Amino acid sequence: MSVSVPFPVRKAATVMLLRDGAEGLEVFMLRRNPKSVFVPGQFVFPGGAVDVSDSKESSLEDICVGLDDSKASRLMSIESGGLSYWVAAIRECFEEAGVLLARHEGDVMSFDEPEIYERFEAYRSQVYDGSLNLRDMCRQEGLHLDLNDLRYVSHWITPIGPPKRFDTRFFLARSPEGQEPLHDGGETVESCWITPQEAQRLHSEGKFEMIMPTVANLEPLLTCSSVNDAMAWAESLSEIPAILPAIGITENGTEVYMPGEAGYETALANPPGEGSTQ
Repeated sequence: MSVSVPFPVRKAATVMLLRDGAEGLEVFMLRRNPKSVFVPGQFVFPGGAVDVSDSKESSLEDICVGLDDSKASRLMSIESGGLSYWVAAIRECFEEAGVLLARHEGDVMSFDEPEIYERFEAYRSQVYDGSLNLRDMCRQEGLHLDLNDLRYVSHWITPIGPPKRFDTRFFLARSPEGQEPLHDGGETVESCWITPQEAQRLHSEGKFEMIMPTVANLEPLLTCSSVNDAMAWAESLSEIPAILPAIGITENGTEVYMPGEAGYETALANPPGEGSTQ
């Protein structure tokens, strides 16, 4: 007898870096390498899977300001381990965009001085390849990860079916002055600051490819005129439900259903592409 075996789901975190631009609120976006296995060629926010090094809450709290694991977990409605998502968000933002949400002696970290920029670019490569972990870098440089201006805003789970699945928490963050984000040239090949309105317009014209969660997370920002507006909206959120889309196979091909839509429950109960054992 064949038994369906769901693919494993990895914890992940994604950051929408924001700034006030000439045309209003802007968000930083990266284009993934077209050769990537996961969402090739798509424009995304900096983010990725939670690593083991992000999950050692007892040894991470001393390098974090603004939250401990208990409070972070309450905000996510989980018993423990919430801090790992915040730490992963900061680490991925540093690896993928070169922006470090941290403080040094109480001041927001700046890379304005060439010597500091070059040193932290070297750290960025080391953190990315695993030869240095974020905790040790912070201790070496006397830094504290700044969780004060990082806002948790949504929770998306990859539909059942695809082999790569993520349980992803989305955050907003104010891009610090004195740091200029840039793609890494490997995993991501382009980057830009763009208004949510322009991103949505170009996407609708087929010129700016984005997956559903990315599009959905831009929507609340369409009515925000500044970073302060976006942060105020994030602060107003009292409940953040997990969103699990479902994939169904119809006569017209693959269809994605959102919770509450007609056909959702049927698609959820009959996921395509799962592994099986005999």
